[in-house]
Amino acid sequence: MSDTMTEGGVTLTLTAEAAVQVRQFFAAENLDETSAALRVSVMPGGCSGFEYALEVDEEAPAEDDYVLESEGIRLFMDPFSGQYLSGVTIGYHSSFQGQGFTFENPNATGSCGCGTSFSV
Repeated sequence: MSDTMTEGGVTLTLTAEAAVQVRQFFAAENLDETSAALRVSVMPGGCSGFEYALEVDEEAPAEDDYVLESEGIRLFMDPFSGQYLSGVTIGYHSSFQGQGFTFENPNATGSCGCGTSFSV
């Protein structure tokens, strides 16, 4: 699957396919892979209670952020999100119906049909 670093008991994993997509985005935006990071978070909302959010972060991590690495990609996550996202595997799916990042969340007790929101 992938290599994953743990910080404070929190883990987050990118599949190889997801890491390729992140690297392609970094390259398209002329971002240095050693200084840019993928910020993974949750936000209240969506039809199931929480929505997943992915953003490129070019700043230094916040003082209380978890700083992880998977498949050679730096990942930042705030403590609020960490309680809901620890153990998540982020993948990438491409088909005739569409493409995008996927989230396999062992903490979720339910999710919406489109897979972009979840409940705990």
